[in-house]
Amino acid sequence: MAEPERTERRQRPAPLLFEPSEAVADPEHFFDLESIEDPRELLARATELTLAFRAAQNRAEEFQALAAAQLADPRRFDRLSASAIAEAAEWTEDYARRMIEFGQDLQRGTPTEP
Repeated sequence: MAEPERTERRQRPAPLLFEPSEAVADPEHFFDLESIEDPRELLARATELTLAFRAAQNRAEEFQALAAAQLADPRRFDRLSASAIAEAAEWTEDYARRMIEFGQDLQRGTPTEP
């Protein structure tokens, strides 16, 4: 992955506001977006949430890759195979191998896409 994209991903998006438990029970409720009547405000807040979720997904994926690389590390006495990691994470074995490589690249400081 090119460095400018990586820098962009590290910018802090709008904070995700946690929903109260009673709001979560309502399937029509989503971060109070349904109560915003001004379309400009709705677009702005929905865009903020989209960026925040995207950034959270990217960070979580990096942590998955780091964990996969650590679990597959040949220096570990309890090392897991790519197939065992795939099973645990509900991935295909091929994807697990790519995530292990991605995690190894992250550990070396040379990130690439999984």
